[in-house]
Order: sequence, then structure tokens, then C-alpha cells
Amino acid sequence: MNLLETWLFAPFVHEFMQRGLIVAVMVGVVCAVLSCFLVLKGWSLMGDAVSHAVLPGIVLAHIASLPLALGAFAAGLGCAFGIGYLKENSRVKEDTVMGIVFSGMFALGLVLFVKVDSDQHLMHILFGNMLGVTWADIAETALIALPVTAIMLLKRRDFLLHAFDPAHARAIGLPVRALHFGLLALLALTIVAALKAVGIILVVAMLVAPGAIGYLTSRRFDVMLLVAIASATLSSVLGTILSFHLDAATGPCIVVVQGGFFALALAANLWRASRRRMSAVAHGDFTKA
Repeated sequence: MNLLETWLFAPFVHEFMQRGLIVAVMVGVVCAVLSCFLVLKGWSLMGDAVSHAVLPGIVLAHIASLPLALGAFAAGLGCAFGIGYLKENSRVKEDTVMGIVFSGMFALGLVLFVKVDSDQHLMHILFGNMLGVTWADIAETALIALPVTAIMLLKRRDFLLHAFDPAHARAIGLPVRALHFGLLALLALTIVAALKAVGIILVVAMLVAPGAIGYLTSRRFDVMLLVAIASATLSSVLGTILSFHLDAATGPCIVVVQGGFFALALAANLWRASRRRMSAVAHGDFTKA
């Protein structure tokens, strides 16, 4: 094999790297699909809020000897519904409510964590442990990620209309409230699926970057969806390989690669805008300059 082939394929002679790649791609795809709806709906901060809010649920589930995923899902869903309730029943704006709720729940989780005797490592909860996942962890992730991805793809038209024009969606008979809370539930499930791989902090980047890349590089939603999935998958593969050669944490490497793709997409978008302005000036159309 040449140098490039060695660089690309050498990491995957190890089984732990194979497991890491599988879970990275699964998490990347489900986050990418959801990311498109979050970006279009302006819910990027909601992903941040729910991801941070799962920490007390994890600790309480450990105390009660329940599956950690169950506690994380309950806490995330409770946070999302709590934000919705406070937004509708108080004068405080939604972004302010999100900041108060997720920071408060995250702080509560940290307080509980240091007071509970646990074999869980805080850094693994916060940033994940992608190369430490077992086949059982992969099966658990797939059990959540695959149905969530299928639901979002099958119902993408309804979710898209709800994101752009809830009033029109209600007028044509779509269950707007069910779509709203359904998207919140899918968000909480996605964060649970990504928990062991990338943790509750890095999942925020994976829930925002792919959709933002797709939004910058396309004008049709289906194309945006494909670009988001492709960028997330490629980032997962390259980040996993990069982490092996740099001896660095896999989750952060994936996020760094996604950040690089976003920078390229942004540069290309600005370049196209500049070309359009120059073309408009050349043709005497100063309204578009």
C-alpha cells in the first residue's frame, strides 16, 4: 500500500477503531438529519439546552439503578417541555428561558455528580468516549438512531412546513402541536443516542454544523439534507482517522473537521455572493450590488 492508503486504512486493523467509526457514522447521520430542521426552525440553542440538561437525569438514573439513557431522555424531554411552558406562560423571551433552564439543570447535574459515588467518568459524560464503546453500546445507539432517522426522513415534508410556516401547516390540517413536541422528543432521543460517543457538550456542534453547511451550500431542502449527511459522514470518517494518527480524542477531532467544512462552505458562499454583486455592477444593475 502507498502512504495515503496506509494513512487511511491502518487505523481500522484495530477493532476498537472499527467500533468507533461505526458509532461515529451513526451518530453523525442522525444528528445531520435533525440539524437541518433545527437550523431552519432557529432551534440551534434548543439543542444546546437539552444536551446540557440531561446531566441530572443521568445521575438520578444511576442512583435509582435505572438505564442511564432512560434518565437522560426524561431529563432532556422535561427540559424541552419546561422551556415551552415558561415561554408560553411568562413574559421572558425564549432564548432567556433556555439559558436559565439549561444552565440551572447542568449546574444541578454537576452538584449531584460530585456527591454520588459512581464509576462513571465525568469527562466521558461531557465529551464522550467514542473509542471505548462496546458492541452493546453500538446496538443501543442503533436502536435509537435508526428509528429516529427513519421518522425524520419519512415525515420531513411535514416537519419542513411546520418549521417554515406553522400557520399554513395548521390551515391544511397538519397536527402542528404534535409536530412541535414530536420534534422535541426526537431531539432528546438523538442526544441520548450520541451520549456515549460524543458526550453532552460536543453533541451541540454535531447538531448545528451539518445543517449550517447544507444551508450555506444549497437552496433546496432535499439537497441541503444530502449535503448535511455527506458532510457529517465524511467528518466522522476523517475525524476518526485523524484522532488515531494524532493520538487525540475522537469526538473533538470530528468536530474540528466539521468546523473546517463549515469554514469552506462559508467562504464559498461569500465568494458566490461577491461574484453576483460584481456581475450585477457590470450589467448596470446596482439594486443587486
